This record gives sequence, structure tokens and C-alpha cells, in this order.
Amino acid sequence: MPPDSRFSAELFEFLRALRKNNNREWFLENKARYESLVREPLLRFIVEVGPRLRMISRHFQGGSMFRIYRDIRFAAHFPHGAGDRDVHAPGFYLHLEPDHCFAAAGLWHPDATTLERVRERIAHRPSAWRAVLRRRLPIEGERLSRPPRGYDPTHPYIEDLKLKDFITRVAFSDAAVRSPGFPRAFVRACTTMSPLMAFLTRALNLAW
Repeated sequence: MPPDSRFSAELFEFLRALRKNNNREWFLENKARYESLVREPLLRFIVEVGPRLRMISRHFQGGSMFRIYRDIRFAAHFPHGAGDRDVHAPGFYLHLEPDHCFAAAGLWHPDATTLERVRERIAHRPSAWRAVLRRRLPIEGERLSRPPRGYDPTHPYIEDLKLKDFITRVAFSDAAVRSPGFPRAFVRACTTMSPLMAFLTRALNLAW
């Protein structure tokens, strides 16, 4: 990756300053810094990494930058090609935040139909779900307090059937993100997380 497309120490300095001055006036005064330090490098990263994800699955072909929100998270999303850039579709994700950077994969806040399909696959294809868990991927997400209606409370994966999100992630230090080798490290992380992605896409009858 060319030097001018790397994430810099100044990017994290900007994000720390934004955290302390999270208001429209400050942001407008510093918009040029945002463009040069955050937006442009992140867009270059998307262009660099998007095609590399085809090595994991040819159905991941590109990505997009999240819109700016008041919670000051800056992120890129690389959805399955059938997801039409829907943030709730199965996808890979890069989160940039000082001292809290990570790559993630999975489904976040899926709709009821999508969630039901994933639960059905776990319930009826436990061996396939067991293969995901054997990769020692930590599966995160909001969870029901009780088993979902219609599922056997004694199912061996009942705790996973309670999940409302299916996310796994790999953390990176700020220094790792600034490294020129970070694009390769991100793709390796996505490869590590790909068993969960394969399970989810197949649960939704999408090609993998």
C-alpha cells in the first residue's frame, strides 16, 4: 500500500480530539483535517482491501464507508454481494477508534426472518455449527434471557440460539492499524473469521 494511503498517528489524534469536541461547530472547523486524515485514507483502504476479500469468497467484491454519526465511530463495511450494501447483511467490518480498533464479521441486528433462518440452521445442523465453534471464534451479540419460542430448551446450543446478533472480531492495537502491513493483517483476520461467515451465508441461502 502506498505510504500516503496508510492510517497515520494524526488520524488517531484527530479522533481523540473529536471525542473531546463532539459537536457540529468543531467538526466543521476541522472538516479539512477529517477529509485528509480519516476519510481519504479509509476510502483508499477500501479500494485496496475490497478486491482481496475475493480470495475468501468471490461474493465479497467491495466495501463502503459508514456515514458519520455523533458516536464518532469510523468504520468500513464489506458486505456479501447479495446484501446490497445493507449494514445488517452478512459482512466484514473495520472499526477505527482510539484504543478500540478491530475487524469483525457476521450479522448485526438482523431482521426477524433472517434471525430465524440462522437459528433454524443451528438447531437442525448442529454439526455445521460445531465446526464453526471448533475454530475457537468468540461469538458475540445481544442475547435473549429465555430460549426463543419453538426451540428445545435442552438443545446443546441453546445459549447460541438465544443470540440476536452473530458477531466475531479480532482486535488490533492503534500501532498495528498504522503499520504498512495492516491491509494484509485485516485480510488475514477476515480469513480467520470466515467460517462464521460461511455458516451465516448458507443459512440465508446465499452463495459462498
